[in-house]
Amino acid sequence: MPDRRRRSEKEEIMDFNENFVLGCSAIGAGLAVIAGIGPGVGQGIAAGHGAAAVGRNPGARSEIMSTMLLGQAVAETTGLYGLLVAMLLLFVKPLV
Repeated sequence: MPDRRRRSEKEEIMDFNENFVLGCSAIGAGLAVIAGIGPGVGQGIAAGHGAAAVGRNPGARSEIMSTMLLGQAVAETTGLYGLLVAMLLLFVKPLV
């Protein structure tokens, strides 16, 4: 018959705390990935307005496109930061 040692109350609390932190990290990672929705919507709006501006003034195409692409690159950094936070929470487990 195997020796079944009863776990101490301290060990049970430590396991609960670790599981709780891991669960909250997974929820936080999901919320961080949702932050990628904002840049996607913003870039779509910027591309639409850029296309409309080029349609109204085709001579200024290069200036409009360069400004639009610079703005989209800046907006994309927000989504990348959200992805970075999600990866850190899921794989590095900084809170455990």
